[in-house]
Amino acid sequence: MELKILDPSFSYIGVLDIFESVIWTERFNEFGDFEVYTPVTLEALAKLESDRYLSIDDSEHIMIIENRQIITDSDGPNKLKVTGRSLQSLLDRRIVWGQRMITSSLQAAIETLLNENIINPVDVNRQISNFLFVASLDTNITSLQVDAQWAGENLYTVITTLCKKHHIGFKIILNEGMFEFSLYSGEDRSYEQTANPYVVFSPEFDNLLSSEYTESNIDLKTVALIAGEGEWAVREATMASTGPTVGLDRREMFVDANDITSIVDEVELTLTEYLSQLEQRGIERLGSKIEIETFDAKIDSTVMYTYGTDYNMGDIVQIVNEYDMESRSRVTEFIRSQSLTGYEVYPTFTKVID
Repeated sequence: MELKILDPSFSYIGVLDIFESVIWTERFNEFGDFEVYTPVTLEALAKLESDRYLSIDDSEHIMIIENRQIITDSDGPNKLKVTGRSLQSLLDRRIVWGQRMITSSLQAAIETLLNENIINPVDVNRQISNFLFVASLDTNITSLQVDAQWAGENLYTVITTLCKKHHIGFKIILNEGMFEFSLYSGEDRSYEQTANPYVVFSPEFDNLLSSEYTESNIDLKTVALIAGEGEWAVREATMASTGPTVGLDRREMFVDANDITSIVDEVELTLTEYLSQLEQRGIERLGSKIEIETFDAKIDSTVMYTYGTDYNMGDIVQIVNEYDMESRSRVTEFIRSQSLTGYEVYPTFTKVID
C-alpha cells in the first residue's frame, strides 16, 4: 500500500511508503477513517501535516489528516501515529442553522440541507465553495420520502441518521478539485435475485478464512413515546412503532422532541401535521435501536471475488459460515490493513432486514 499526500489545494506532495502499519477503513453511511504508524523522521513530520489529504490507488475515498502523535519508547524506536477521517467528515463542520422543516423526497431534503448549510448558505462565511451535490437517478433513492424538522443539529448526524434509517449510503469524493456528495444504494448479489451474478462468501468456496458472527437485541426498542414542545402539562405527545407493540416483545423508549415546534416560519402547523413531525422523530430514534446481526469476516481476496470489481460498498451478498448460518448481508464497512505481517482485508457485513 502506498499513501499519496496532497496539500489543502490538492497539489501532490509525495508518497509515504515506509511505515510499520496502515489501517484504512471505508463505511457505507458513515465517515471512514485511517491510522498510520511510521518511524519519526523530519521528512515524515514535514509531509504528514494536519489538514493534508491522503489517498491510495485502489480506493475512491480521500482521508483528511487530523491528529498526529509522537510516541517515544526507551526500548525501541520512536513512532509517529497519524489518524484522521474521510471526506464525509466535512459535514461534521456544519450544523442545521436555525430551524428547518422539510417535507419532500429524501434526496431533495438532503440537497436542501447541503445547499443551505454548505453550498449556498445565506452567510457566505459558511460556504465551502468547491462542494457539489450530485443527484442520483436510482429509484431506490428517488422514491424515498421524508417529513422532518431540525433546529441546530449537527449536519453530519442528521444526514447519517436519514441514510441509516432508509438503508442507503452517502459518499464525498474528490473530483477535479471538487468535493462531490452523492447518495447510493448497493446492488443485490444474493441468492434472492437473478439480475446480478451471485457473490457468496463461505468456507465451501475457500474464500471465508474466518468470521465472527454477532447477534444482539440488548438495545432493541420497538415503541416510542414522543413528547413535543412545552411543559409536561401541555405537551402534545404521540406514539411510533417499528416492531411488536404487545406483551413481552414490546420494548419502549421515550423521545424528548422539545425542539420540534408547532410554529415554523411564523406559520402554525395543524395538530395532524405536528403529530406527524413527532412520529417521524420517534421512528428516526427507533431506527438506531434495532436488533443487530453482523458478520465480521476475514476473506481471501485472491479467491473468486475482488472488492471494487465483483462487489462494492453497499452491495448485498450471501454469507454462509461453517455452521450453515446463512444471511443476505450488506457490505457496510471495508478495512484494508498492511503491516510487517502482510496485507489483509476485512469486510463487515450487516444482515439485511426486509
